[in-house]
Formats: sequence, structure tokens, C-alpha cells
Amino acid sequence: ILGLVGESGCGKTTTGRLVARLETPTEGRILFQGVDLASLSPRELFRFRRDLQMIFQDPYESLNPRHSVLRAISEPLLIHRIVSTREQREDLVIRALEDSGLRPGQDFLERFPHELSGGQRQRAAIARAIVLNPKVIIADEPVSMLDVSIRAGVMNLMLDLRAKYQMPYVFITHDIAVARYMADRIAVMYLGRIVEEAPTEEVIAHPTHPYTRALLSAVPVPDPAHEYSAVPIKGELPSPIDLPSGCRFRTRCLFAKEICATTVPPRIEVAPGHIAECHFATDIYSGALVEPPMAPEVPTLESLPATPAEDL
Repeated sequence: ILGLVGESGCGKTTTGRLVARLETPTEGRILFQGVDLASLSPRELFRFRRDLQMIFQDPYESLNPRHSVLRAISEPLLIHRIVSTREQREDLVIRALEDSGLRPGQDFLERFPHELSGGQRQRAAIARAIVLNPKVIIADEPVSMLDVSIRAGVMNLMLDLRAKYQMPYVFITHDIAVARYMADRIAVMYLGRIVEEAPTEEVIAHPTHPYTRALLSAVPVPDPAHEYSAVPIKGELPSPIDLPSGCRFRTRCLFAKEICATTVPPRIEVAPGHIAECHFATDIYSGALVEPPMAPEVPTLESLPATPAEDL
């Protein structure tokens, strides 16, 4: 499982939609098993659809309210002509439903989305994604709109399905904790670029790109004795239609130097399988370069000297 993380607006969902060819790329290549998806003919694209499926963020919008669960999940089977009879389709749909935790599957066939809870809707969406037995699934924030009480159950379900069907996921999320739980490898995205990529625990233990370090420092630790120390970021997020020259993070980075404005940083392998896109990645990873001290904090009301009432 590859976890794709980053703040809102960085391009995670767009990347997923481009890989699934729900959006048409304007330039570059998208390689899937050595084939450039951007150059597929309509017939080739149709065949590719069977190999890649998506699980969308909003279970309330991703299912057609006028379609029963049976119709929604069997539609891919009809489109790709997987089986020829209704009985065979029902058997595959029931198996997908039960594998997704909706048991007995027979009881859900004639239900409509409004008759399901949010968790049940997302499980139905997962069943629709796995019914074709695709080669890869792109899961776009699949638990972000679910109640906290059922998120863990859906994540565990997805891990079980990965083990059973041997299907890799691209798991898109803004939540580092969710990515750590789900992913074997994490890629960190900032303004459309992968700025760091490594095995999950390597990213957590040795974040190297300044943006990754800032993201991880913002994650709360459930320990009252833990001393919170945020990695500072200056400035505001640049506009995606007016990107900075050189390194896209340089306008907010405290390590930024002249080279960052003139040259796109190289992808440096700081450890086996650990790649960071930063001019100073080697020094940051080794500890030779550390963040400057944070700017002085804005004084709180409690820290201000008392002012006599008559002076106000």
C-alpha cells in the first residue's frame, strides 16, 4: 500500500483521478505496468478500466440514489461482460458484499443507498471496487467522512481485503496517522510534486524534507508529558497557477538559499529506498543541518504586565 499524503489542495486527488484516467493529462506520462496510460486508445482505455478501480471519499455521493445495491455493484460486471447470467452476477455481488463486511449479502441486494448508514455505504462502494478483482485500487480519502467510531473497522477491512485479494492500494489521505496505519510506503506531496518517499517507518523516524518535518511535527502526541515542538513554516501556500521558481517549497522554508530559487532540487537517495527532493537532504538527514530557532512567540494575555484600570 502506497500512502499519498499532503495538505488540502496539493494535488493528491488530482493525481488519483489522472492515474484512473478520469481526467485527461495535459503533458507528461502515466506509466502502468510499463504502458503509458496517457496514450491509450478508447478501446485500450476500456480494457484498462477493469484493472484499476477507485473508492471515492464521499459515500453519500458515490452511489446512485436511484440504484439498488445489486444494480450498483453488478453494473461493472455488465459493462465488462464478466458473466452471462443474472444468477452468476448475484453470486459475485453477494461474495463482494460479504467480503466487505455486509453480511448476509443477500439482505442488502435490494436496498437503496438511503437505507444504509455511512459506514455501510462505504462498504458497498468497496464491494463495487473489488467485484472486478482489479490489479490496483485507488482509495481517495475513503475514511475521512466516516464517524471516528467506524473508521478503524473500515481500515482493517481494507487491510484484510489487500491480504485476501493481493491487490495493491494507492491510499490518499491528509492524515499522517491514518497513512502510518495503512501504508507500507509513504509519498509526501507538496504543490503537485512528490517531495519525499520512503518506507513508512523510515519517514516517521527520519523525515528529511523540510515540509515532511513540519507535517509530522504538527501531529499531536497523546502524552501530556511530551513537550510539543513544532517545526516552523513561514509565509502562505503559493497559488498553484503561479508556482515559485526552483523549489516549490522555498517561499516557506527556513533552509532556503539562492540555489533554491534558481534550480529545481534533485531527488536524493539519503538511505536505501528513502528519497527526498531537497538540495540539503543529505545534511538534514545526517543532522548536520537543523531548523533555525522559532520566531519569538506572540505574547499571551497572561504574560502581559498588569495595566491599571485608569490607564485604559
